[in-house]
Amino acid sequence: MFTIGDFAKHGRVSVRMLRHYDAIGLLRPARVDPVNGYRCYEAAQLAQLNRVIALKDLGFTLQQVRSILDEQVGAEELRGMLRLRQAELEAVVAETATRLTRVEARLRTIESEGRMPTDDVVLKRIPGVRVAELSATAASYEPEDITPVIGPLFGELCRRVAEAGLTPVGPSIAYYQDAADGAVTVHVAEPVGSAPAGDPGFAVVDLPAIEQAATIVHRGSLDGVLPTSQTLARWIDATGHRPTGYARELYLECEGDPSTWVTELQTPVTAAQGGS
Repeated sequence: MFTIGDFAKHGRVSVRMLRHYDAIGLLRPARVDPVNGYRCYEAAQLAQLNRVIALKDLGFTLQQVRSILDEQVGAEELRGMLRLRQAELEAVVAETATRLTRVEARLRTIESEGRMPTDDVVLKRIPGVRVAELSATAASYEPEDITPVIGPLFGELCRRVAEAGLTPVGPSIAYYQDAADGAVTVHVAEPVGSAPAGDPGFAVVDLPAIEQAATIVHRGSLDGVLPTSQTLARWIDATGHRPTGYARELYLECEGDPSTWVTELQTPVTAAQGGS
């Protein structure tokens, strides 16, 4: 038997927490001294305490914890529940980290207003290219709608291209088109030298040349692309050009850590006013 203080030390919890668990019937002491009312616990009760703490730390309320424990859930089933809850929390953490990246990008954009590095923008012709492509619809052009679509779409395209026996002959490309009700059609593409026989499970498309594109290179994850894309927009406006569609994204380096990625944004534009 352990005193409540010793049991709390072994369980890495507070005495006050153990008293609360006793009061609500979540973890009763093995024995209560009838004379002085001191609570005593057995080592075997650490297993119950571990379950309570794990469930609570994973976001279950104490009432939910008690219901789970009252149902005498087995260890394997409990592990499954905990893994599922862990995956949910990891998804929340990942989403929060992505959101923080976007907030940081907005802040950098605000801080850089009025300091436009025009030397970073290059006006050039983008040659046409034959690509294998897949497309899907995103609810909007906002990153939280585009990201869940474009990543899996690229993964599926790469798998199908490999199954068709093709090897990409250049960097991956993404481009966008307006769809109904404010939605956006997302196209992901891999340059290929030829079209395979039969139905490979993807379209083979000849992307036309862009006769005049304002381009800029972005370094890092596309979650932080906002300052770069707005620098490009300011350059287009300041030089009297007019954009004629969404920017293509040419993924020059997209392996490994996203912080090392290199992407060229290519916005089709009309000729500058008064010149070419």
